[in-house]
Amino acid sequence: MHVPTFIKSAANPLDFPNDTGREVAFVGRSNSGKSTAINTILGIRKLARVSKTPGRTQLVNFFHVAPERRVVDLPGYGFARVPPQVRDRWRGLLEAYFRERRSLAGLMITVDIRRGLTELDETMLSWVASLEIPVALLLSKADKLSRSAGLAQLQTIAQQVDTAVRLVRFSAIDRTGVPEARAWLDGWLEPSAPPSPVID
Repeated sequence: MHVPTFIKSAANPLDFPNDTGREVAFVGRSNSGKSTAINTILGIRKLARVSKTPGRTQLVNFFHVAPERRVVDLPGYGFARVPPQVRDRWRGLLEAYFRERRSLAGLMITVDIRRGLTELDETMLSWVASLEIPVALLLSKADKLSRSAGLAQLQTIAQQVDTAVRLVRFSAIDRTGVPEARAWLDGWLEPSAPPSPVID
């Protein structure tokens, strides 16, 4: 994998880069550690913008990781402190992205392990189920729980999702789950097999 670099931010679907090659998207509830996970997995400290304020990712951000290979940072969902019209625009962006991107080869969803699956996380999982792409849940901020409590939470969440969904406790602090997430990312970006088609 090349040194990751920023490509562009898109405020509407017309601004998305060419829909060729393969890309893996990251999405999650606002303040679930999504941007931190991207930076940690790619090994670049400040590639994706990190903030303690929910809702700072307001655009679809594309990063180049290899020729015709991209990582995509999607707007967080949830109750970010933004005007309703901004939330509506985010939803439209997400819907357009998932509906239209043929190069989408995998999705990582960050879930704060302390909170477990929220209704919004379950909605996201249902929403992307029809895409027929591999999905992983990164149970972020795992360092905030003891190992036993984290494993118990992982087992609880595993019973709530489809068996095809991959799960791992994840922490940018102590590196828990980073090798697994990086392996999934590399595998999904591997050109040996074309990404599954998007179902309209």
